[in-house]
Amino acid sequence: MMAKPKKSILELKDFLNEKVNLYNTFNFIELDPISIPHQFKKKQDIEIAGFFAATLAWGQRITVINKCSELLLLMDNAPHDFLLHYTSRDLKAFEKFKHRTFNAVDTRYFIESLSHYYKRNDSLENAFLPPTNTSNQTIEAGLMHFHDTFFSLPDYPKRTLKHVSTPARKSACKRLCMYLRWMVRHDDKGVDFGIWKNISPSQLVCPCDVHVERVARKLKLMKNKQLNWQAALDLTANLRSLDPLDPVKYDFALFGLGIIEHF
Repeated sequence: MMAKPKKSILELKDFLNEKVNLYNTFNFIELDPISIPHQFKKKQDIEIAGFFAATLAWGQRITVINKCSELLLLMDNAPHDFLLHYTSRDLKAFEKFKHRTFNAVDTRYFIESLSHYYKRNDSLENAFLPPTNTSNQTIEAGLMHFHDTFFSLPDYPKRTLKHVSTPARKSACKRLCMYLRWMVRHDDKGVDFGIWKNISPSQLVCPCDVHVERVARKLKLMKNKQLNWQAALDLTANLRSLDPLDPVKYDFALFGLGIIEHF
């Protein structure tokens, strides 16, 4: 009687591994927002372009890609150099930028905050590292530290808070979890970058949108009634039972099943 549940877990693992292999390929990049940071070679440009792409990643993927391309073109497709050297006159070009609820006010603060940060730090990874040496199983403390760092400038616009989530507000932090997957995970497939080395792939939390949620519930990987931070942690814990070292690789499977296969 005890063998059957173990077999079902193995079958689920095999099924999801098959989908990971199907979608975690170089062909995945072109139609996904991750294509935006893939346009760059410099580490800081990848970080910045990736952060904007993850932040703006809601709505149709082609629209997200187009809006990110528009934004980075305003930075002369050299975002790190732009953040270090822009003038107040340069900011006028961003006054009409908008994507859904992300408007010029938000854009300006993002530029100011990132500029302030990069003038003092070499990599955005440091902002996701808690100031105290903790042995957290997940990146929860890192996400909260990033939120505090990003909004450390005086008189930040309150409206911009909604564009940078935090577990402290019980948010599932889908976009930031996706961004961390891009920066932290490394394999030989060429999709995720793996350029950050101080965060372990085992600490990542699975990005949870409504499509991933639907598939996860269907596969009995999520039982929470609300799609919040605890739901993301619980889903990731179930994925960690399938692969303790790289649980978030299954984001490819859940995303592909939900968006592409309409599972």
